[in-house]
Amino acid sequence: MKILLFAHLREQLGASELTLDLEPLTVAELMQRLRERYPSLSLDHVMVAVNESLVDSGYPIDMGDTVALLPPVSGG
Repeated sequence: MKILLFAHLREQLGASELTLDLEPLTVAELMQRLRERYPSLSLDHVMVAVNESLVDSGYPIDMGDTVALLPPVSGG
């Protein structure tokens, strides 16, 4: 499963993407796994897209999917 990281998430991990070998799971389960594996990663208020479509926490993710973690963006 490919996980794309943007903004502060990219900076926190020092990488723009992760490749994880995970069984199919929901978005909520993925977020919990990421919190366990990367406790310093700030995942509050992050939107999740699977294969370029925004999804909710109950959405199922398959092993071949691409997940994008999109933190809130501020600007002016």
